[in-house]
Amino acid sequence: MVRNPPEAPKVESPAVAPEEPEAAPPLPDEADLGAALNETNVVEVLDQLDHELIALVPVKTRIREIAALLLIDRLRNEVGLSSERPSLHMSFTGNPGTGKTTVAMKMAQVLHRLGYIAEPRVVACTRDDLVGQYVGHTAPKTKEVLRRAYGGVLFIDEAYYLYRPENERDYGQEAIEILLQVMEAERDKLVVIFAGYKDRMDEFFRSNPGLSSRVAHHIDFPDYDVDELMAIAHLMMDQQNYVFGPGAEEAFRAYLDRRVKRPRFAHGRSVRNSIDRARLRQANRLFADGSGILGRNDLMTISPDDIMQSSVFAEDHEPEDDEVALGAH
Repeated sequence: MVRNPPEAPKVESPAVAPEEPEAAPPLPDEADLGAALNETNVVEVLDQLDHELIALVPVKTRIREIAALLLIDRLRNEVGLSSERPSLHMSFTGNPGTGKTTVAMKMAQVLHRLGYIAEPRVVACTRDDLVGQYVGHTAPKTKEVLRRAYGGVLFIDEAYYLYRPENERDYGQEAIEILLQVMEAERDKLVVIFAGYKDRMDEFFRSNPGLSSRVAHHIDFPDYDVDELMAIAHLMMDQQNYVFGPGAEEAFRAYLDRRVKRPRFAHGRSVRNSIDRARLRQANRLFADGSGILGRNDLMTISPDDIMQSSVFAEDHEPEDDEVALGAH
């Protein structure tokens, strides 16, 4: 009879205590504001806004307030005071040429430096970029614009044209619904700025309360007066190395006094266009001489006649075509 060999005694392995997770390092009790300012250099952008844009004190003040809120939120997170990412979608209202697009670009730089968007980039669009002309066309168009804007700022100019309730076959509402979803669900990827005339934007938001509730910052851009427009002209002339000759500054002020009362006036944009027209007349004047040596001063100087030739001084004429044709945001 064969006996089974005796079972080997079981050797119990010593109990191994589970590894305790490493304790997270304690959060600091204080945050260095100066270090954060140096790291982000956000003050540089705010200073550029002050220097590059004439007037607009309420707008600049509001942008500084937003920047301060975001910077302090960053410091709060450093010391463990958690808070939700603030809503950053905005509405810029005002007449054409009052600096809305310029401020949007500066806002993108502020948001990027503070870590709220990946790139200091603005994708500008209008209704035509978002809304299709037939069924199934709007969603792909809108989503493509959003795809290009992810990581930056989407600037929708004349946003009220998205909403056309008088046209039952209009597809603008579809674009608005897509925007609503993205502004809420993916607000960490994108900041949307709606822009346009104040009265129309107010009506747009009243008609679309879902949008209004998602827009945290409503900023109104005031009109410029003639003194501020003259300051803008001097800034633009200096940037392009031009100067007003004797009597030309007075002529330009007289031009502005008339132009602001005419149709299609666009503030800073119209000032830029009028300077471009004066440069054109100066070039034609110098070219017409046909010979001779032109000094640095000749090439820089805008004469009164370069301004007074404007059709704005002829009461029986409409404003110059360049006030529309040369316009840019």
